[in-house]
Amino acid sequence: MTFKDQVNALLQTALDSRPDLFLIECKISGDHHISILLDGDKGVNLQSCVEVSRQIEHNLDREEHDFSLEVASAGVGSPLQKTRQYVKNLGRKLRVEREAAPTLEGTLVDATDTDFTLEWKQREPKPVGKGKVTVTKKETLSYGEISSAKVLVN
Repeated sequence: MTFKDQVNALLQTALDSRPDLFLIECKISGDHHISILLDGDKGVNLQSCVEVSRQIEHNLDREEHDFSLEVASAGVGSPLQKTRQYVKNLGRKLRVEREAAPTLEGTLVDATDTDFTLEWKQREPKPVGKGKVTVTKKETLSYGEISSAKVLVN
């Protein structure tokens, strides 16, 4: 079993014991630097990172492989990468950047395996007469058509 396979198996075991956590990214460099990024349905605290780190570190032989290990949580300003992160952030405000269209900011009102829906209020000219009226807009976007989505913090 390769070093990478060992790390991935240990990581999967750690995540199986904590179903509230999920993997965002796991990078293993050529010089055996392991970088793991986690998120959780109710967030990730320091103790959760320590538990995952220990489960991996204590089951790898430093005599066989000299490695460094970093386990961290996805930060507030980190872009959303997994469908489960969208579901976790329902009701929160997002900024969504798209390739060939304007950036959208709105409340995340729905998230499925293939797409998500944003809702926002916008001022538009009245259909008849002068002035403007506030209307509620909704747009459903597929995950593939966006370049970045981040949760906005007030």
